[in-house]
Amino acid sequence: MRRLPVLMLALVAMPLQAAPPAGFDARVEQLRTSLGVPGVTVAIVENGQTTLARGYGVRGLSDAQHVDADTIFSTGSTGKAFTAAALAILVDEGKIKWDDKVIDHMPDFRMYDAWVTREMTIRDLLVHRSGLGLGAGDLLFLPRSDLPRKESVRRLRHIKPATSFRSGYAYDNVLYMVAGQLVEEVSGQSWEQFMKERVFRPAGMLRSTADSPGRLATVNRGRPHARLNGAIRGLGTQVPLDEVQSDLGANAAPAGGLAISANDMSRWLAIQLAKGQIPGGSGRLFSEAVATEMWKPVVLQPIAPAPADLKPSQPMFSTYALGWTVQDYRGAKLVWHGGAVLGSLAAVALLPDRNVGLYIAVNSEEGELVRGLMYELLDHYLDLPQHRWPEKLKAFKASRAEAAVKMLQAPAARPAKIGPSLALARYAGQFNDPWYGTIDVRQERGGLAVTFPHSPGMTARLEHHQYDTFRTVFADKSIEPAFVTFSLDADGNVDRITMKAISPIADFSWDYHDLLFTPVAEVSAR
Repeated sequence: MRRLPVLMLALVAMPLQAAPPAGFDARVEQLRTSLGVPGVTVAIVENGQTTLARGYGVRGLSDAQHVDADTIFSTGSTGKAFTAAALAILVDEGKIKWDDKVIDHMPDFRMYDAWVTREMTIRDLLVHRSGLGLGAGDLLFLPRSDLPRKESVRRLRHIKPATSFRSGYAYDNVLYMVAGQLVEEVSGQSWEQFMKERVFRPAGMLRSTADSPGRLATVNRGRPHARLNGAIRGLGTQVPLDEVQSDLGANAAPAGGLAISANDMSRWLAIQLAKGQIPGGSGRLFSEAVATEMWKPVVLQPIAPAPADLKPSQPMFSTYALGWTVQDYRGAKLVWHGGAVLGSLAAVALLPDRNVGLYIAVNSEEGELVRGLMYELLDHYLDLPQHRWPEKLKAFKASRAEAAVKMLQAPAARPAKIGPSLALARYAGQFNDPWYGTIDVRQERGGLAVTFPHSPGMTARLEHHQYDTFRTVFADKSIEPAFVTFSLDADGNVDRITMKAISPIADFSWDYHDLLFTPVAEVSAR
């Protein structure tokens, strides 16, 4: 009798385990078909238990096999938390500290500014406060590159900062490449080996892959898709992408190159919610101390005003921790991260106070399903009214695309019927950007073409636009089109080339605007 009140108090204090929303499977299928998404995978963990791990739809439009709980999907930047966890394991082992200087472990590491090189810490690598611009250097791996990761890291010394060090937030991927290389140089194992042997295997994530060959060798995988035949990317019909051409390769892997199934991700969610404890009481992946550190906010993120329909989802504060965004969602603490690679999107979300974790991924680029379904599940587990978020996000996305198309079709955007200034042969030559490398502009078949040698398959015909600006017509339609502008010196020779994406809503990773090419050798007058 004396123990009864204690037992009752314990029961009251224990979070109640809720089931997924009633009719959840039907809702996912309805959204999948209405939005034209080939395949979806979802995992939900509550109080350490997997309450849902399931696939919907098919692996690909050219592969009619159904998605199941073991189908691996590309998870994009949700993998940043895994790279942070790899570093956390090394912290636990005493091999590094979060505030160690990067250069003390990687003597060849350099940023553009020598002072930043000396001051950059391991923590700085993970929190997007380096001073680099949004997405700076992403063309080192997008669409893909034949450069070794170590060489890509070496080239960071040539990327000029956009702001001063630690002055603000600007999302990047390239410093997670550095973090991956740091794992290798400290542990003696490649980042891929470390992920497989030190993260996936002890976590029980035995179907997950950290490298392109492993993913492509897995039969039960989601294939990437996109809409490429409209006025801008995202409009038109859904088509399969070339998996090899769409793969970002080893350079980008520590920033977002993992492929994970619902069953495997449920174990990751449980580990995160248990602060490093592996499900089943089989030890720890990392300590509670580093788990706390990885969720500790470091940098404030700016919050863009949301349209009226999406206002309830707008946070009051948003911060970036070590591989995670930490913010409020309708009054609750939310630890989460989105992920996007060519043809695939994902999200991982944790409600620590409710002991709930969510994972949603699609093998296409319909973010309204991923984010919208995430919000619906968050509302469910927070006992909040439903808002039909996917439909609202779809309308917002459509209006944004419509505005972008109108901008491209507006009278002010119509090209002037002037130029080019030179005979086409005089534009030809090799041109170098310090961090990207050399491109080759050549005359062929009565026109111009450009090849980006470090990005296999990235070749375009140059179609005259106006003045000395041309537009790319890539053989691979999944590559974002760009304007290519030749600037001339006083003698009428090409002395620089600049680029920018044509679409006003192109993903920031297509950072053509950061490139500045100059002649490798003087372009002779012909």
